[in-house]
Amino acid sequence: MLIAAVVWGASPAAAATATGTSAAQPMFVFGIPVDFILFALTLIGVAIFHHKTLQVALTGLAAIIIYKLAFTGFKFGPGLGGLGLHMQHEAVVLANLFLLLMGFAILSRHFENSRVPDEMPAFLPDGWKGGLALLAIVFVLSSFLDNIAAALIGGTMARHVFRGKVHIGYLAAIVAASNAGGSGSVVGDTTTTMMWIDGISPLSVLKAYVAAIAGFLIYGIPAALQQHRYSPILKDAPRGLKIDWPSLAIVAAILVIAIGANVTANLKYPALLDIVPVIGLAVWIVILAAAPVRQPDWKIMPETFKGTIFLLALVTNASLMPVEQLPLASWQTALGLGFLSSVFDNIPLTALALKQGGYDWGFLAYAVGFGGSMIWFGSSAGVALSNMYPEAKSVGRWLRHGWHVAVAYVVGFFVMLAILGWNADAPHKKRVDLPTHSIHMTLGGA
Repeated sequence: MLIAAVVWGASPAAAATATGTSAAQPMFVFGIPVDFILFALTLIGVAIFHHKTLQVALTGLAAIIIYKLAFTGFKFGPGLGGLGLHMQHEAVVLANLFLLLMGFAILSRHFENSRVPDEMPAFLPDGWKGGLALLAIVFVLSSFLDNIAAALIGGTMARHVFRGKVHIGYLAAIVAASNAGGSGSVVGDTTTTMMWIDGISPLSVLKAYVAAIAGFLIYGIPAALQQHRYSPILKDAPRGLKIDWPSLAIVAAILVIAIGANVTANLKYPALLDIVPVIGLAVWIVILAAAPVRQPDWKIMPETFKGTIFLLALVTNASLMPVEQLPLASWQTALGLGFLSSVFDNIPLTALALKQGGYDWGFLAYAVGFGGSMIWFGSSAGVALSNMYPEAKSVGRWLRHGWHVAVAYVVGFFVMLAILGWNADAPHKKRVDLPTHSIHMTLGGA
């Protein structure tokens, strides 16, 4: 975050240009905006007090709001009026994220009740290769599914094939696969969909898979070996299993409707995304409509709610930061954005990059898509999976056991750079003037 403060400290004029209002002027300590210092302290608190993450995140949010109310004001004006306008600006983003996290938790339980995860050992190879194959399934799923859904489906399968004992390093790899798998697909991640809507060719984004696939081998194999040593794959599926087809049909319906709502709204009604949480509502319409067929497991909602509020607090914190411009487009900047997205919202970063232009969009798609995997709260997929596996809510353990994810990010990036080179995009024709907040589903990795 200190790097972010130095690199992205913007002038008041730049802020006014970005928002169309009189921008708040941040106060500085040793050249660093106080906003960034407070956010950095919040993230450090989350890392240290990992059993009190919600309380820390809410305390940090309260501190930043009080500071802005007292000293600097907000992007849309001073005082409570400026705060109200800011929250109105972010309302659809937060509502969509809330509905998706809560809804996909229900989806994962329907998937578990379908008994398909119990059948998985019969289809996966024995030994560590089975763990690698499961990660590959998550990677492929996320090329067309939301990364939250892909991560939760992967976590549900892992709980069954590994007898409930899943290594934290393997959990980090599931999150990495769910985030990186969508980085080369314009329907696989919110950030890549933004690029598509903005007029960037899907082929420009597709080449992100060069880095994503190279990175998969770097984190996938060590994670599979970690998991095999920790708890080997269950070799044989229990006998007498019977797939619950209605539960599986509900899972399929939720995913199909979510994808359909995403693509249709983005291509035909992009303005609607600014006023209605389309995708989240679509998910919940299916869940409630299917309730007479298979009742949702409402018991998981309280714990899921806590994790969701934690993420929303961090997203709101990030939205309050004075980040109004990026440094000059280069491969070095793209690489840095990947690290930044592990603690910062990748949606406004992508929107700023699109406004600036001059990026190689395949590199940017990979960086902002994968980067959030490096810390458990760096993406909505990581937070959702950590709700399922609370033991993962430790930055220290995530970094120690999931070291291969950060290494994979860097190696994948430079493999792509060596093979394809950096090819800055000529100014692309925008089809939609996309606001920063128009579509949003992740913090960090998409």
